[in-house]
Amino acid sequence: MRADRVELLDRPVWASLTSLHAGLAQGGALAKRYLPEVNRFASARDDSDEALAALAALVQLNEPVFVLQVPEIRIPPGLMASKTAKGVQMVAAAPLVAETGPDDVVSLGDADAPEMLALATLTQPGPFLRQTHRMGHFVGIRIDGRLAAMAGERFRFPGCTEVSGVCTHPDFQGRGLAGHLSRHVAAGIAARGDTAFLHAWKTNTAAIRLYEKLGFRLRCEVNVAVLERAARTD
Repeated sequence: MRADRVELLDRPVWASLTSLHAGLAQGGALAKRYLPEVNRFASARDDSDEALAALAALVQLNEPVFVLQVPEIRIPPGLMASKTAKGVQMVAAAPLVAETGPDDVVSLGDADAPEMLALATLTQPGPFLRQTHRMGHFVGIRIDGRLAAMAGERFRFPGCTEVSGVCTHPDFQGRGLAGHLSRHVAAGIAARGDTAFLHAWKTNTAAIRLYEKLGFRLRCEVNVAVLERAARTD
């Protein structure tokens, strides 16, 4: 993998907000976050005091943000971490090719947003809000008219696109839908010349095994923190 892409993967949120997702961003040259209706991720440009102060200024009371990066996360003054965790970042070892399956894969868009949000709220694949689907192409499988499973794209910057939002309704689990859709999304990413990558919680060994079977390989661990504005004590 090219050295410049490796550096971008270390801070994928910042890489996205300053490139292909600039139209979904708010903030300045030192720190940015996604529009509140799109997603809760935010990032400082680096770990300088000035950048961290700019990140803190983007966090509103009772509106936590998620930070995801390879470097250790420094908590900006005025903020507190309500949750910290370790994740893994995995990269497709080779371009994936979509496989045909018994279920039809359909594109999802604005008209499907309420169902997508309901499915994500039920299954908790990660932060997913009413306009998260604007971050990239999402697909799903419908069974008896119900949205049984979905997957899509999240962080995007030149040369790389993340597979994300992978989830299956409990009524339809065990049918291989998540793997089928993940491969479909990753194949679409490869078809346009990008490298597919993804994130999973370090403790989610079942998901990691699934992605390894699909052809993803561990690149590194990542740090994740949920940052909130600290309550004033004066």
